[in-house]
Amino acid sequence: MASYRYDRLSAQDNTFLVGETPTAHMHISGVAMYEVGDLTTPSGGVDFSKIRAAVEGVLHRIPRYRQNLMWVPVFDNPVWVDDADFNLDYHVRHTSLPRPGGAAELKRLAGRIMAQQLDRERPLWEMWVVEGVGNGDYFAIITKVHHCMIDGVSGVDLQQLLMTLKPEKEPPAPVPYVPRVAPSTSELFRDEVAHRISMPLALVRGFQALQDQTEDLRADIGIRAKALGELFSQAMDPPSDTPINGPLGPHRRFDWLSVPLDDVKNVRRAAGCTVNDVVLATAAGAFREYLRLRNVDPARISFRASAPVSMRREDEKGALGNRVSSWMVDLPLDRETPKERLEAIRETTQDLKDSNSALGVDMMMQVAEWTPPVLLSLGAQAAGSQTNTIITNVPGPQFPLYMLGARQVNVFPMAPLLENMGLAIALFSYDGRMNWGFISDYNLVPDLEVFRDLVEQSLTELAAAYGVEVAGAIDDFA
Repeated sequence: MASYRYDRLSAQDNTFLVGETPTAHMHISGVAMYEVGDLTTPSGGVDFSKIRAAVEGVLHRIPRYRQNLMWVPVFDNPVWVDDADFNLDYHVRHTSLPRPGGAAELKRLAGRIMAQQLDRERPLWEMWVVEGVGNGDYFAIITKVHHCMIDGVSGVDLQQLLMTLKPEKEPPAPVPYVPRVAPSTSELFRDEVAHRISMPLALVRGFQALQDQTEDLRADIGIRAKALGELFSQAMDPPSDTPINGPLGPHRRFDWLSVPLDDVKNVRRAAGCTVNDVVLATAAGAFREYLRLRNVDPARISFRASAPVSMRREDEKGALGNRVSSWMVDLPLDRETPKERLEAIRETTQDLKDSNSALGVDMMMQVAEWTPPVLLSLGAQAAGSQTNTIITNVPGPQFPLYMLGARQVNVFPMAPLLENMGLAIALFSYDGRMNWGFISDYNLVPDLEVFRDLVEQSLTELAAAYGVEVAGAIDDFA
C-alpha cells in the first residue's frame, strides 16, 4: 500500500542494492569538465560556495537526493524516506589535483572515487568539485549516484538540472526543505502485508492494461514468452572465461576517449547501420586485439556484452528509478576484418529488435516484484557470470551547456562493474563529441590505456574499411 511518507523501490531498483558486494559497487559515475571562467576566485581557485548554492537551489526538484533507505521488518524490502538530518556538505565535496593537474591526475582521482562505496546510512549520491585541472584553466565535477536511484537515461535529465542553455551566472534561490516524518517499523510492516495481499489483484490489472494497449493480445504474449525463452536459453550457455573476467579487487582504473560524433555518424551512413552498431563493432575490434595481446585466441572463445536498452516511455522521461532492459550481444571476435564484424553485429542487433529481445529482461523484472530479496541477491550476483562486459551508450544534448556561466567542455561516463567483470564501457554524446569512459578492475586490466588506444585504432580501421576519413581523438589538455 502506498504511503505519502515513503516510496517503495521497484524490484529492478532493488536488484542494484542486493547485487552490490564489497568489491562490486552499483553506482553510476561521471567526470564533467568545465572552463573556469567567472568562477575563478582571487586566489586562482574555483568558487566552490557558488557551486554548492547552485546544487542547493535545485534539490527540491529531485526529492530522491534528500531521501535515504529504510527496511521493512521481516520482509527486508527497502523504501525511500526523507532524511531528517540531511547535510548537503556531506554530499557536495571540494578537492584539488596535485600539480600539474593534467588528464592523468584527474583519471587517477576519478578511479579512486569510483572505488569507494556510497554510505547507505545517507542519501546515495556524491558530487566532487575538483579544481586545479589543466593548469587551473578548467575544473571538474565527479558525480556518483547509486544505480537504485536512476538509470542512464533519467540520469541525463537530472544532470541537466544544474545546466542552462545560456551562461547565467547566479544560482537559483533554495526552496526550504521540510522532511516528511518517517513511518514507524510497524506501519511499514502493516503496509507491506497489505501490499502483498493486493498483488494478485495488481496482476489482474496489469493483464487488463496489457490487453488495452495491444491490438493482438495472443501475439503479444507469444512475443514476450519467446523473448523470455531466448533469455533463459542464453543463460544456459554462458560466455568464455577471459583474462579480464575474474574476482574483483577493491581498486579501479579509469580512462577516456573523446572522438567527433561525426566520425561515428559518417561510418554509420556509409555502412547503412545504427550508431550503436558502430559502437559495438568498434568495441569488438578493440577486445579482439586486446585479448590477443593477453595470449587469447579470439576464434576459440565466446565473448558476450550486455548492452542496456531503455524501456522508458515518453511520459516517464525525467522520472527517478530504473526502466531499463538489456540486450545480450555475442561480439564476433572471431571475424577477421572490421567489415565482417560490423555486418555480423548489424545482423545480430536486427534479430534482437525483430524478436523484441529486451522484453525478456523486462518481464523478468516484473516477475521479480514477487521475488524475496534473498533470491534477488542470488540472481543479481549470477548476472556477472552471464556476460564479459557492459557497453552502454546514452545520447546527450548536441549543444553547449553552462553552469553558473562556466561552459561544460566534456562529460565522460562511468558504468559500474558487475562481479566477475573487469572492464566496462560507457558512452555519452555531447556537443558534437562521442565520449567513451572506460572503468576497470585495477589488477584484472592493469594496462587500461592500451585498451583505450585499441578502441581508437579499431574505429579508424572500421572507418577506413568503408572509405571514411576520421579526425581522430580530441585532447582538451595533456
